[in-house]
Amino acid sequence: MIDDIYNKQILEFAGTIPRLGRLEAPDATAKAHSRLCGSTVTVDLKTDGERVTDFAHDVKACALGQASSSIMARHIIGATPDELREVRETMRRMLKENGAPPEGRFADLRFLEPVRDYKARHASTMLTFDAVVDALDQIDAKRKPVAAAAQ
Repeated sequence: MIDDIYNKQILEFAGTIPRLGRLEAPDATAKAHSRLCGSTVTVDLKTDGERVTDFAHDVKACALGQASSSIMARHIIGATPDELREVRETMRRMLKENGAPPEGRFADLRFLEPVRDYKARHASTMLTFDAVVDALDQIDAKRKPVAAAAQ
């Protein structure tokens, strides 16, 4: 198990997490927690309505949660909400349904593919994706009343 899921690439991502910390005035903040292992990821997100413009996170997680958070932080700036929702779904399918790993901007997530064989590790791997989508949902909820009022 150790060699499969804690491979060199995963440990390198876990050891070098960019964008750590918190944003001063995020559009949304979301936290995801795994009861199984106790890992927690808190994300702060800013968007211009079309793309992510800033991101920071506080990662208190195992190496797998750190690695997935690290990969997210490396590629999230400039991503659209649709891309981020899709990468979450692709990761879920990869882990739970033997689906293909993400491609394109988030192709580094392929290094987490061995995690699919260890169900107990799925929740910590998915934390960053769940928190980002929660933050996007919060942003959408705030903007809908503004859009409705403008009509």
